[in-house]
Amino acid sequence: MDKEGTQLIRGLEGVVAAETKLCDLDGRNGRLAYGGYDIEDLARRASFEEVCHLLWYGELPNAAQLDKMTLALIAAREIPADLVQAFRLMPKATDPMRVLQAAVAILGMSDPDTTDNSHAANIRKAIRLTSQMATAICAHHRVRSGEDPIRPASDLSHAGNFLYMLTGKRPSGVVAKAIDASLTLYAEHELNASTFTTRCIVSTQSDLHSAVAGGVGALKGPLHGGAGEAVMRTLMEIGEVANVNAFTEKAVADKRRFMGMGHRVYKAGDPRATILKGMAEEACRQSGQFKWYEMAVKLHARINEAKKLIPNVDFYSAPLFYSLGIPVDLFTPVIAAGRIAGWTANIIEQYDDNRLIPPARRLHRPGAPRVRVGRQAVRPLCPRASPRSSSTTTSSPASRSPARKSASRSIRCCSPTPTARCPGSSSRRWASRAPCPRAS
Repeated sequence: MDKEGTQLIRGLEGVVAAETKLCDLDGRNGRLAYGGYDIEDLARRASFEEVCHLLWYGELPNAAQLDKMTLALIAAREIPADLVQAFRLMPKATDPMRVLQAAVAILGMSDPDTTDNSHAANIRKAIRLTSQMATAICAHHRVRSGEDPIRPASDLSHAGNFLYMLTGKRPSGVVAKAIDASLTLYAEHELNASTFTTRCIVSTQSDLHSAVAGGVGALKGPLHGGAGEAVMRTLMEIGEVANVNAFTEKAVADKRRFMGMGHRVYKAGDPRATILKGMAEEACRQSGQFKWYEMAVKLHARINEAKKLIPNVDFYSAPLFYSLGIPVDLFTPVIAAGRIAGWTANIIEQYDDNRLIPPARRLHRPGAPRVRVGRQAVRPLCPRASPRSSSTTTSSPASRSPARKSASRSIRCCSPTPTARCPGSSSRRWASRAPCPRAS
């Protein structure tokens, strides 16, 4: 603690930056709740549409409210043709999260409420963007694969329609419920990095689309939403269940980082991982790709035995998403398709009780103790002569300045006193001059 009462807290861990009614996370006991409802109950018994209503309106909907919410989401599924054309112009190898970030910004250009930051307008924008993001993710994937986007199906749920637009196949009830529950499990998670980013952005009174675009950028990182993709690439590197032991031994010896394992907040286990584990088992078994689940379970056991790490939500989402036919580089966009509900809910909450969020910082010089640095005066640079170019034509003696003459000998700074001059023809003792205070 310094004289001004500021204390460095790396990563803002444990810092209370906002009050919320959206989410209650009890890391010590491994519990998570949205609006007072346990996450396991929501994932198993509620739909993603119901969870959206809970986060945006503060309560689970009754039948009439759910119908209204469902119809509003269905009506908003279409995306502008200009956005699809933009996808066609983008390099096919572009990271889908970078494309999604651009798509959110483009959608903000055509939203009828784009400049209206009232509570009612933000609710309308949240509904539209939640539907449009799912459509945009699928449309871009189809375009980069050389196929035309699939129009949304109005008779399917939000989760079922997402898989349909992505794969072109109508999902079974079990598969649709698996992706629905996944979206719910990723919908909200207190003040994580991406959610904090969205709240910081709207605290400046910027708009919802700009904030969500920032949230997408934060989620893109491998230490946040990108962990699931890294887990699947690790499983693919291992290849077979029989290779898990040898891989783990070498990885531990090489001090390799295990993505999808451990969590800053949860000390008694991530409750979302437990739910996804069961869903991954069923989905992998039904799709005929059970080895990915078996590999994940065995890798989990070996890592826990060697390093006492427990899996987080991203660990078992990897084999689950892969078994559902979702490409590996779309794992993070799928997470964004769920987290949009929580991002927008936090944005609405921030707007309703706003205060600019500018965290303090402390200046640090490498190699020096972390202390407040005193103020210094800016010292002027000495006049310097420019080196004569070899291509310069010969000029008359009268036109040659002293500084010009000296340039052919050397270029060195002199002491910047009021009477000091850059040495010319009258002085050849450059080496004896005091160096410029700003010279290295």
